[in-house]
Amino acid sequence: MDILSFGFAAALIIFIIMYILMLSLQKYRTYIALSAALLFVVLGYLGLFEMDILSALKAVDYNVILMISGTMGLVTLFIESKMPARLSEMLLTKVPNVKWAVTVLSLFAGIISAFIDNVATVLMVAPIGLAISKKLKISPVPVLIAISVSSNLQGAATLVGDTTSILLGGYADMNFFEFFWMNGKPGIFWGVELGAIASIFVLLFLFRKDTQKITAEVETEVNDYFPSILMLGVVALLICASFLPKPESGILAVLYSLRSGIICLVLCIIGVVRACLKNSSSSPLKKVIGDIDRDTILLLFGLFIVIEGITSAGVIDAISGVFYKISGNNAFLLYTLLVFFSVAVSAFIDNIPYVATMLPVVSGISALMGTEPYVFYFGLLTGATLGGNLTPIGASANITTIGILKKNGYEVKNSDFLRIGVPFTLTAVLVGYAYIWLVWGI
Repeated sequence: MDILSFGFAAALIIFIIMYILMLSLQKYRTYIALSAALLFVVLGYLGLFEMDILSALKAVDYNVILMISGTMGLVTLFIESKMPARLSEMLLTKVPNVKWAVTVLSLFAGIISAFIDNVATVLMVAPIGLAISKKLKISPVPVLIAISVSSNLQGAATLVGDTTSILLGGYADMNFFEFFWMNGKPGIFWGVELGAIASIFVLLFLFRKDTQKITAEVETEVNDYFPSILMLGVVALLICASFLPKPESGILAVLYSLRSGIICLVLCIIGVVRACLKNSSSSPLKKVIGDIDRDTILLLFGLFIVIEGITSAGVIDAISGVFYKISGNNAFLLYTLLVFFSVAVSAFIDNIPYVATMLPVVSGISALMGTEPYVFYFGLLTGATLGGNLTPIGASANITTIGILKKNGYEVKNSDFLRIGVPFTLTAVLVGYAYIWLVWGI
């Protein structure tokens, strides 16, 4: 075995072991990813493939890292302002019974999740679901599950809706506006919304027997409107930034590549500074820093380096070749395989490392076929985002929801989750699957 083939085998083995360990030791997945990244750098210096510390650091998408960090901070300020709770109460005053309350609350969670991390959305909306359930003396288990799966669905709608969307935007150099309209065609946003509309009928059917009357009042008082303005400002500035011309080189080119992350981070800093001055205390800063999911950020940092390593070793090309061999030049077969394979895998594996790994694979396959990759990108994102709804462990929002229910003394059986998750997921996936192919595949 020559050194090139040995390097390929070593990279593949490390990658497989990393995934197995992350699945079995989820609490330590960040350390596992970082250790694997370090190992790839060491093997690069040993000459097994072309990789050194500089190329490893260059492989990290700092725009994605900054976007996630800034958005998480803004979400903390937004929650603390109590605006989400007030909006939820305002919505509930418009519904006649429990069936519609659950459906509207889930739809509201989905709308929020299109612009805010899914876990943060659950943390915002779940207390309202618990309060409604307690008032009506019904089990909150199906209510909170519906909120969770709806938030996972809408995460793929916009550039800032979920970490996987941010990954796609960074890898494919997509701006905020291109999730809505791209290359003269409607973007993935509309496929997600069609899936959301279809899911409304699923929820209405699942909760068809819950016709108890409901009365609600708008009781929550918003203590600060500034975080809401900042959240709207992020969306507006990301759209504006999408129209900026790309500089050819120099510091302006670097800033351009980081523009989305800089916007999110700067607005977060503005919000934190203002909150500290308003409270004459550093507690808002401590709260924001404490709520930032450092594990996810470091996990992504390590994964970017690992993916660079397996790319240098030829593993990505090999995986692309396997997919290409199965589908040949049949783009529809490949698209179908990619969507439903992603659904199946994401039901058990965190979709962040999966999407991070598969993006270069999809790019490689489309290059072999000589086609534009966007139909495959969108299919990957749709399958990976929604697949997590099939099982209680398939998405971080689901795990968070189960934790909230357990904390409040409620047991969640697999059957409870599957009863809602399976029909919801299959309906939304099939709608999105058909839309993406009709718009981008034909």
